[in-house]
Amino acid sequence: MAVSAKDLIQAVSERQQATESRLSELAGTLMALEARLADLSPSAYAVAKEADNQVTPEMQVVIAAAVTAFLGKKVRIRSAKMLRSQHGVTNSWSQQGRMLIHASHNLRLRG
Repeated sequence: MAVSAKDLIQAVSERQQATESRLSELAGTLMALEARLADLSPSAYAVAKEADNQVTPEMQVVIAAAVTAFLGKKVRIRSAKMLRSQHGVTNSWSQQGRMLIHASHNLRLRG
């Protein structure tokens, strides 16, 4: 069964249009929900936005499990917080600085 390039291009174009249409519908729905949430209670909206920046206990358990699997011994997460820049994009200079600091630490193995 031979499929021509023209048919493939048309199929991809149709799927892209359908995806873009669905994405715009979802964006509109999200904006409407955010507006409704802001109208219901401004303080509740602020609490909900703040909760997005918190590390939940479930996330701490997942982080601890990943570190335990990597290191091969049990670890305990004492504290964790989200790092986000003001614009939602991590500053590459800051990220590189953090990487250099972490790489400079001499880890001691405790037996």
